Amino acid sequence: MLPLRPVYANLTPNESVLNLISNEMKEIRDGTKSNKISQPLVLDIEDFKGDFSFDALFGNLVNELLPSFQEEDADSLEANGNINGNDALPNGRSGQGQGQGQGQGQGQLTPLFPEVDALLSMFKNSCSQLVEIRKQVDGKLFNLKKDVSAQDSKHRKTLGELEKGVDGLFDSFARLDSRISSVGQTAAKIGDHLQSADSQRETASQTMELIKYLMEFNSSPGDLMELSPLFSDDSRVAEAASIAQKLRSFAEEDIGRQGVTMQSVPGNATASRGLEVAVGNLQEYCNELENRLLSRFDTASQKRELSTMAECAKILSQFNRGTSAMQHYVGLRPMFDVEVMNADTRLVLGDQDSLPSPSNVARALSSLYKEIIDTVRKEAATITAVFPSPNDVMSILVQRVMEDRVPKLLEKLLVKPSLVHPPPMGEGGLLLYLRMLAVGYEKTQELAKDLRSVGCGDLDIEGLTESLFIDHKDMYIEYEQASLRQLYKSKMEELLSESQLSGESTGSIGRSKGASISSSHQQISVTVVTDMEISGHAGSGSGSGSGAGEGVPGGSVQPEVVSR
Repeated sequence: MLPLRPVYANLTPNESVLNLISNEMKEIRDGTKSNKISQPLVLDIEDFKGDFSFDALFGNLVNELLPSFQEEDADSLEANGNINGNDALPNGRSGQGQGQGQGQGQGQLTPLFPEVDALLSMFKNSCSQLVEIRKQVDGKLFNLKKDVSAQDSKHRKTLGELEKGVDGLFDSFARLDSRISSVGQTAAKIGDHLQSADSQRETASQTMELIKYLMEFNSSPGDLMELSPLFSDDSRVAEAASIAQKLRSFAEEDIGRQGVTMQSVPGNATASRGLEVAVGNLQEYCNELENRLLSRFDTASQKRELSTMAECAKILSQFNRGTSAMQHYVGLRPMFDVEVMNADTRLVLGDQDSLPSPSNVARALSSLYKEIIDTVRKEAATITAVFPSPNDVMSILVQRVMEDRVPKLLEKLLVKPSLVHPPPMGEGGLLLYLRMLAVGYEKTQELAKDLRSVGCGDLDIEGLTESLFIDHKDMYIEYEQASLRQLYKSKMEELLSESQLSGESTGSIGRSKGASISSSHQQISVTVVTDMEISGHAGSGSGSGSGAGEGVPGGSVQPEVVSR
């Protein structure tokens, strides 16, 4: 048996067998092998492993190898001058001497492939071997099928046993899960009972402690020296405040219930004293603790220790919702100092000897109110970082601004003149007061809008602003009418003065007398047009003469003076 050469190890079965046959044919053609094949080509079943096709093998032999051999033989014969391209015959033989001239006989036919018979013998031998190989392959396939069938049956049997085992395992897991669930539910119930019992135990323990503390406060009036160390330890102030508030609430409720019981049972003179002493002592202790916390809060505020301030504010929020701490903080702000308010008056009114101008007052008010807004905005940042309820503190702060700082300034700015003896026109008259009122009203409304944008909690700042001017608005119509009368009188005096000056400038007695008579008979017609308009808005009126009432909140009376 001739095995395949190693060079064909990586080729497909068709290519390996084809190359083997090709080499055999070349050896026969080249004469390296005897004409009679002593050792026929032996094929082995190993040569046909993989994808093998007989059709492809013989097709390649016919279509590739044989034409190449024909071309090689034709080239060799043509080189020797023995045959031309037309000598090849389909039967594998060629004619020599055809067409070489007259007188020559027909050339003898020689086979194109001298070893055709040997190759045919080799092919027949190969076919018989292939048939034998096919039988071997069929036998092996049959044996493999039997083995596969046996293994498949064994495998199915094993799978069936495994499925039964898995089903049993699942049943066991289901029973185990059911038991675990039952145990879990029981454990949860036990846990709930234990938690409830622990909560009740904790409540009972706290109640016992509260009762002990309550008895300490109810021992004797005004005696706070025998209290537990908890109420004097500065590191446990928050806990002490919480307990004191609980005791105070409980004692007050007990007194209320006791009062109802005594009223429902007349003649019960032997009722117990109750917890009046405890309520009094608790009130005294809470006041002392609150003052102590406020003192610590002030110290931290001076040092700008926001964390300490926030801690104190949180504890103080348990006392009346922290109102005392909020009011205390707002009351200590430098913006409400007396010196600051006096500086406000000097900034707006200027020197006392000079007459204030509405335009200068408007500019000064704008500058002052802007400073107030900036201060409130800075305080808002601190309040937000310190207090648990910053909106409530901002409401108190803005209310203090609108009820303390602004009213004191407006009180000095808007001094009501007397209607019986109004100030002379040389000092501005009633018109100056009306213009100051218009400027103050307008700028204060702008301040209220800015404070609303910064934040003022639930404070009705618009209503608070209107309340600052309610006294002035109630008397506004009377003041404007009086101002118009004063303006009218001033204009009349001015006209009479001009008339007298024009009469004296004639230069003659007769003419002076005639002018005097003419002047005495001069008719003066005055038409006063009254237009009362009550308005809640203000303008910055700066007119003079007939425009006395422009831009002032309230009504306006416009006189028209015509001289003929």
